[in-house]
Amino acid sequence: MGPLSGYRIIEVVGIGPGPFAGMMFADMGADVIAVERPGRSATDLAVDINRRGKRSIELDLKSDDGKASFLKLCETADALFEGYRPGVMEKLGLGPDEVSAVNPKLVYGRMTGWGQTGPLAHTAGHDINYIALSGALHAIGPAGAPPTAPLNLIGDYGGGGMMLAFGLVCALLEAQKSGKGQVVDVSMVEGSSALMSIFHSLMASHRWAPMRGVNLLDGGAHFYGTFETSDGEYVALGAIEPQFMQVFIDKTGLDESWMQKHLNPGEWPALKAELTEIFKSKTLADWQALLDGTDACFAPILPFWEAHKHPHNAARESFIDVDGVTQPAPTPKFSRTKPEVRHGPAEKGADTENILGELD
Repeated sequence: MGPLSGYRIIEVVGIGPGPFAGMMFADMGADVIAVERPGRSATDLAVDINRRGKRSIELDLKSDDGKASFLKLCETADALFEGYRPGVMEKLGLGPDEVSAVNPKLVYGRMTGWGQTGPLAHTAGHDINYIALSGALHAIGPAGAPPTAPLNLIGDYGGGGMMLAFGLVCALLEAQKSGKGQVVDVSMVEGSSALMSIFHSLMASHRWAPMRGVNLLDGGAHFYGTFETSDGEYVALGAIEPQFMQVFIDKTGLDESWMQKHLNPGEWPALKAELTEIFKSKTLADWQALLDGTDACFAPILPFWEAHKHPHNAARESFIDVDGVTQPAPTPKFSRTKPEVRHGPAEKGADTENILGELD
């Protein structure tokens, strides 16, 4: 039931990207045990999809009994991860040294915004601060306007949670050979910097202007952007390559002179203004009837709560229903060890007695 079946991962529950990484492990079949503080938190959600498939245990890690139970749990686990500020787990007596003493093969994941070291390591921050320091935020937004906050996907989830999951899996594979665990230090600044590698390449190749909203992939090009339709909906066009733009030109009846101007940045503002008016001439349904299923690199812009209705997503079963809540299905897909969600979000502490019983 998933490629990570048989692995046990301890999640010291925090917010956002940590629970997301834990969900990824649970989706892939790992036994994820979420270690939670007793009592309610101000960040608790009525429905938290990131809690699906996990077991939950409440432990007071400041108490002797809680620490003892946590270390017993570590004896049975392959990896753990936490997202506290540097030094917090050490103050609790549950840092890498203490855990390694009871389980030398255990992989210890640590995810913070700034990383475990450096001048900012002990400073508070959030996604927007981390992607600001990495350079990612500077590149996002229209020309002549402040950068646009791209939700908290780049720092928290892409540069944080997914990098944590990748790092832990790498260390788990290495531990199979060496028999030794190690510490994985995940910085959201560095993770989001890694996501910007293509833009460093474009800059080094003199194919990226040092400003927002004038480049190939930041909305500057007429053939790569978003447009409003006559009925107030929106579409996305990504016809970068000439052969794909040619399909768009053929389907829409544009003049062939568009191809001559296609990759000339000096022409982009005027062409974008023209396309803005062209897209406003038809409804979303009209544009879908004309361009859906073609190589024009076109797609309707769907609200995330309606994405499951699209025929492509439905055909691939990209969304599932768990306890009456529509949500993204486990991804990626596997040909043999198919991931699946074992159950919806566990109530906080629901598995405390059973897990403690397993440790006796």
